[in-house]
Amino acid sequence: QVQLVESGGGSVQSGGSLRLSCVAYGYTGGRYSMGWFRQAPGKEREGVAAIDSDGRIIYADFVQGRFTISQDGWKVTLYLQMGSLKPEDTGMYYCAADFRTLEGRVWIDPSDFGYWGQGTQVTVSS
Repeated sequence: QVQLVESGGGSVQSGGSLRLSCVAYGYTGGRYSMGWFRQAPGKEREGVAAIDSDGRIIYADFVQGRFTISQDGWKVTLYLQMGSLKPEDTGMYYCAADFRTLEGRVWIDPSDFGYWGQGTQVTVSS
């Protein structure tokens, strides 16, 4: 069983930066994909970025070069470096993982991931 634990959320002003981390406990090997999703109050959960064990990366269109997803392979730690943050980036950010890769995908959907963390809050003030 894989357990995902996020950290790094917080409150920043518009234009600021944050770095989110997610550690995958219980991972014992094999190909995988990991991603970041976010959910604002009253809105559906949406994909932000994802990466897999083969190095494929997918970003949501709204990222527009502001965020960078990366991973520390041997620890299976996932990161999301966020810059130029906007108030509309506010929400709960969730880490997700699955034992399928991103091969053949052009976007990321919550239904593609079977393991989820508890989330970390990101608040961007204007």
